[in-house]
Amino acid sequence: MCIKRRFAAGPPPLALYVHWPWCLRKCPYCDFNSHPLSAQRASLQPQAAYVDALLADLDAELVWQPVTQPVETLFIGGGTPSLLAGSELARLLEGIRARLDLSAEAELTLEANPGAVDAQVFTQALAAGINRLSLGIQSLSDSKLHTLGRLHDAKQARQAVAAARQAGCRNLNLDLMFGLPGQTLAEARKDLQAVLALQPEHLSYYQLTLELDTAFARQPPSPPLPEDDVLAEMAEQGQRQLAASGYRHYEVSAYARLSQVCRHNLNYWTFGDYLGLGAGAHGKRTDITTGQVWRRAKWSDPPRYLSASQASQRDPMALLADSHTLHESDLVLEFALNALRLHDGVPLSLFECHTGLPSTRLAAACAHAQQQGLLERSATHLRATALGQRFLNQLLECFALD
Repeated sequence: MCIKRRFAAGPPPLALYVHWPWCLRKCPYCDFNSHPLSAQRASLQPQAAYVDALLADLDAELVWQPVTQPVETLFIGGGTPSLLAGSELARLLEGIRARLDLSAEAELTLEANPGAVDAQVFTQALAAGINRLSLGIQSLSDSKLHTLGRLHDAKQARQAVAAARQAGCRNLNLDLMFGLPGQTLAEARKDLQAVLALQPEHLSYYQLTLELDTAFARQPPSPPLPEDDVLAEMAEQGQRQLAASGYRHYEVSAYARLSQVCRHNLNYWTFGDYLGLGAGAHGKRTDITTGQVWRRAKWSDPPRYLSASQASQRDPMALLADSHTLHESDLVLEFALNALRLHDGVPLSLFECHTGLPSTRLAAACAHAQQQGLLERSATHLRATALGQRFLNQLLECFALD
């Protein structure tokens, strides 16, 4: 039987994600919606046309559902969005500000790859209002970077970090992977130590996996990835290194100094709302008057997305590849899928605020997870145990059976 959803605290916090779908070269492990520029017809490459499409996309979003609260974070990801010219980035941000109330304290992140930036890119980005940069370092070993198909080498990675600092960036994330082909425990420790020497405020430290529909899935790398027991040791070794260097482990693969967590990603993990603009972008919105929670996705193929953006002036629905409401069981699973990634767990009241459902709706799933030693529950909080964090998929199965 369905329970009437009530949002007594008002709508969840709102974030904005903007997707740039192009990169210079597709990495063999990447399963994101990214396309090498060389594979696109020249007529589809002009950046101005894509910025126009993004703003038309936002206009369509506002027709579907007006925005009544400030936007707390903006994340421009990809692909390689640092390929976007500074003038077009500024025009995009100006167009967003003209349509939305960006909070005065909003976190504005731009992703970049060391092989596709220079000092001018960072200077222009910060001048346009970006206040957080995220660099895809992935490794500081030249041999590993070559195996991963990256365009940059370790020297370029360090130069990119120096350029970001010189431009005035004081909130820098670096992405680093472990479990690379043929990587030993000693190599993983050395790689992490080298990245820590760059003193980022935030580090995304995550395991390389062979995702479906990637070049590595079709033809696994040689040498192969480390065995599972070695991967587990690498993860634990990395956690110790990061803790010793003053980084707080606040999500499965996220570590931050002081209070410089990624607020945009934290909004995802706490089941906040977000607008998704761009080819293949996904969004989640809550209508507190009807109690409905919507998920929407845009066409992922860039040419189709650009064409649909032009048609959206006549038909705002033209941009949508998918649009559906979440049922109760979806809300339970998706809340758990996100919130239980957080190292310190979440208050039960957050479930009520962001799903509109009473916390008792979680009782059966929580009891099942507790019996398996995967979950801790108090009168006010939920938290994955150390075992639950290690076997997160098994923990989520308890909520999928709801």
